[in-house]
Amino acid sequence: MGSATTQARTATAEALTAASGVDLDVARELFAAVGAVSGSAQLSGALSDSSAPAAARAALVTAVFGSTYRETSVALLRRAAEQRWSNAAEFVDGLEELAVRAAAVADSSADIEGELFQFSRTVASNGELELALGGRLGNASAKSSLISTLLDGRAGAATALIVSSLVQNAHGRRVRALLRRASAIVADQRSSIVATVSTATPLSAEQRTRLENALSARYGSAVTLNTVIDPTVLGGLRVQIADDVIDSSVSTRLAELRHRIAG
Repeated sequence: MGSATTQARTATAEALTAASGVDLDVARELFAAVGAVSGSAQLSGALSDSSAPAAARAALVTAVFGSTYRETSVALLRRAAEQRWSNAAEFVDGLEELAVRAAAVADSSADIEGELFQFSRTVASNGELELALGGRLGNASAKSSLISTLLDGRAGAATALIVSSLVQNAHGRRVRALLRRASAIVADQRSSIVATVSTATPLSAEQRTRLENALSARYGSAVTLNTVIDPTVLGGLRVQIADDVIDSSVSTRLAELRHRIAG
């Protein structure tokens, strides 16, 4: 990712923070804009063309979306188009990130990270489902219906919107990777980090609280726990935050002991 894109992403996120009236309808329109822009090389190229004046790119946004989208949505899209992006693909990724962030803002009390994680686990455990959702030839409306059925009663409207929109605009990207990225974006929008905890048995409420507090103190940020029940852990915990792994599981200690004995 180029430095121009990094700065553009920061400016776009700041615009979202400053915006008012961000609800799920705004997030839905932003996701629809992602589909429109990614589906047109001419439009994505024009909106990300750094050689064109920023005002001209913003005016193009108004011309394309202004008559049908809400004012808040158009203002955010204009702000994104005014930035300098390294290339058209990163501009589209930036719009997608903006849409995910908007969904997180629209439903700030929902456990979107946890719901995305659980759906990702469902996809990972079913190869046919992952193929049905990620296949290039699948019908978009059929995929949306399938997602609605799978998430009914298991996730809120914001999560359903994120999942459905990402799957429909996957363009060959792996569904699990899209869900992981979305979860990280939501956590960042909420100034928290996501920890995946592998344990042999479910954690009690007290254990979760102690672990959250310990990790928050260590990393200096609020922590969201995603728990995986894994009998191979035997006992103890395995915690992963990004590339950082804290492994105090019995299985790991036994493996280390066997390694030392073997010399």
